[in-house]
Amino acid sequence: MFEKDNKGIEELNKLNLWRRYQTTLSFVLYAAIRRLFPKNYLVIEHSVSLGFYCRLDHILTDHDVVRIEMEMKRIIKSDPRIKKTTRTIPEAIRIFRKERRSDILALFASLRAGSLPVYELLGFHDSFGMPPLPTAGSATRFCLKKFSMGFIIVFPHWQDLSQLPEYVPQYRLAKIFDEYTEWSHILGFCSVGQLNDAIRGGRGPEIVKVSEALHEKKIGFLADRISRERRKVVLVAGPSSAGKTTFTKRLAVQLLVNGLRPIIVSSDNYFMPHSRTPRDEFGRLDFEGIKAVDIPKLNRDLLKLIAGKRVVMPRFNFLTGRRVGGDTVQLPDNGVALVEGIHCLNEELTFRIERAIKFKIYISALTQLNIDDHNRVSTTDTRLMRRIVRDTYYRGYEVTGVLRHWGSVRSGEEKNIYPYQEEADEMFNSALVYEPSILKKFCVPILKKIRRHMPEYEEARRLLSFFALFNSVEERDVPSNSILREFIGGSSFVY
Repeated sequence: MFEKDNKGIEELNKLNLWRRYQTTLSFVLYAAIRRLFPKNYLVIEHSVSLGFYCRLDHILTDHDVVRIEMEMKRIIKSDPRIKKTTRTIPEAIRIFRKERRSDILALFASLRAGSLPVYELLGFHDSFGMPPLPTAGSATRFCLKKFSMGFIIVFPHWQDLSQLPEYVPQYRLAKIFDEYTEWSHILGFCSVGQLNDAIRGGRGPEIVKVSEALHEKKIGFLADRISRERRKVVLVAGPSSAGKTTFTKRLAVQLLVNGLRPIIVSSDNYFMPHSRTPRDEFGRLDFEGIKAVDIPKLNRDLLKLIAGKRVVMPRFNFLTGRRVGGDTVQLPDNGVALVEGIHCLNEELTFRIERAIKFKIYISALTQLNIDDHNRVSTTDTRLMRRIVRDTYYRGYEVTGVLRHWGSVRSGEEKNIYPYQEEADEMFNSALVYEPSILKKFCVPILKKIRRHMPEYEEARRLLSFFALFNSVEERDVPSNSILREFIGGSSFVY
């Protein structure tokens, strides 16, 4: 599956260059804010609308956002150098105390590392997991868009840094981030430093239990809404390693509690035979595109289920590349069909099913934790870490192949999933605030096997530096029905 092709390495290099581009613009943004609003604090939050949502500690006007963008462009045009120095923790603390960076001081206080990189731009300092480019003028493509109480900094696409994508507001996605910010407040922290303090204080088991309870409460809410609105077909979509399978099984349990009888249908079992599967531009079988699914048969079977008829559910054999007959199922009057797959938000997949009886759920690991005010925990990194563990421990893949294939996975998601996010009736955040503290135990030994001469080395070092920020939590505290168990093993569900 993960052949050693140059395309995968090229995409991995593009992703890392794009991350450095984002870091550079984030640093330029910080310098511009300090010049224009020296008494205010910048917070770079979640990823939305192909950029980062940013805010200050006061509500910004449209005029403020224009001023910030113009100041950033002035800095970029002057092209100042970004200087890197290596500092001990005490030295770094002294530097950031002068700049009133209480957020980063809380992180440093929880670290055991002896030194770390500190970057300087126009007399302002910051620290980043991914290094910025050598000069501010190296990152020229961006725009700022007023959004809510702050703004979004829109970046160019990772595959072509010369092209700035069209800005499309994502109100539903932003709303779900707001919901999970409230969860962070319930847990009592919103940054890695605060999480580490809580773990060192013995709160690890409590954090796991409360995080899982918040998940269960949300799934129960979704089941209640589905029951109340009498939907017959529930469509669950999300990107790779979002936890769709476990989420769907847990939703089925909650629907049972409400007196409904769910049947789970995987759209993957409706793949075309390999002889009819489309191929991508490199001649590889393209399972990411919607044309890989036998849409007419899926719709025929769903219509039969809705009508109360018996249906022989297919099973797709990836080794032979063909479908075989599976169990015969029948949907009772109080039944609900739960359809899970990456295209489920796309109306084309279930075009024959009346929209009024469908309920669409988008699921992803939308991490609500920040490393500090200027460094996020990437949502895509959370899924990548899950995938590394699952594919290397339980599917027999090499970590180098997983990393090399990630660009292709990202491309498929951007084409087939993200354009349909706002079609969802509800969104579910599968991220668990404690999971990097669990995944660390699994990922670090694997990533350390990647040597300096390998093309995946830079990516491995980036992820290792990320895990170094987290204190560990005991795996035994993770319940057997947790979404995380889908990736680390020990789940009570059968996959």
